[in-house]
Order: sequence, then C-alpha cells, then structure tokens
Amino acid sequence: MSEGIVIVMIGVSTLLGALGLIGLLWGIKTGQFDDQSKFIDGARFDGEDALRDAVMMEEKKRKRQEKKKKDEKAYGPPD
Repeated sequence: MSEGIVIVMIGVSTLLGALGLIGLLWGIKTGQFDDQSKFIDGARFDGEDALRDAVMMEEKKRKRQEKKKKDEKAYGPPD
C-alpha cells in the first residue's frame, strides 16, 4: 500500500474513534444510560403468579442440569 493510503486510513479511524468517544461522553453526561425506575417497575408490576412461575422454571432448570450431570457420570466407555 502506498504511504498516502495508510495516512488516510489512520486519520479516518482516529476521527471515527473520536466521534465514538464524544458520543459516549455525551450519553453519560445527559443521562442516556440511567434507568432509575427499572428495578422498581419490575417489582411493582410483577405479580405473585409471575414470581411463582419464575421459581418453578428455575426448579425445572436445576433438575434438568442435575439429571444431565447424572447421565454424564453414568456413561462410561466400554472396558
């Protein structure tokens, strides 16, 4: 590659990196990443049924993982 192309590529990549950094700093400064009500709304709008379903799903997942481990231990290569 010619020297001019490399200089242009470095300049463009530096410009794009600087724009990304400026965008990130702007987002942080203006509070774009703050979600103060996320957890409060999650607790407020979840009912007992949803929580019960979540617990049941976790139990099923745990049982599947235990069964998978047990099946893996039970399998062994033939002697």
